[in-house]
Amino acid sequence: MTTLIYSHPWQGSFNRAILDGIEKKLRDEGRSFQVIDLVKDGFNPTMTTADLALYNRGETADPIVAKYGDMLQGTDELIIIFPIWWGMMPAIFKGFLDKVLLKGVAYNYSNEGAMLPAFDISRTLLITTSQGPTALYHHFIEDTLISFVLNSVGITGVKWLNCEKTAHGSRENRETFLKNVIKEV
Repeated sequence: MTTLIYSHPWQGSFNRAILDGIEKKLRDEGRSFQVIDLVKDGFNPTMTTADLALYNRGETADPIVAKYGDMLQGTDELIIIFPIWWGMMPAIFKGFLDKVLLKGVAYNYSNEGAMLPAFDISRTLLITTSQGPTALYHHFIEDTLISFVLNSVGITGVKWLNCEKTAHGSRENRETFLKNVIKEV
């Protein structure tokens, strides 16, 4: 199953055009997929006291967090779409990572205390948009998000595509990027 995680609040955004293009390609090819639209779903990214009380036990009282965990456990291909704001991901996606990557869902521990990934997602496409040059975000995306977070829970085979100059660049820049994304899906 292919799962798409989408993190943008504006329906008229270029990120939305990316999501729409990917969904169309998946439908046209008859591929099964599911979408986690964090904003549309009303996901609350804030880790509350109640959330934290259950977190170390790998539990949640939030039904949407449990649903997302179940969706990811049945995923073999993952597509993540978000804008880069202030050099990193939107808060709603960070909250998704904080709340959904639970022990017993995303990882476990060996008897020696080593973290063991629980997911087996071997193909991941990470799509971001930014105003600044892609090189500015390499450390955050490649070294932190991909290597430290995603890979550690078994989300591997990550290919990162970033559209720079999204808001103030040319229409041709966005169109070319979208075509390249669709080829990768």
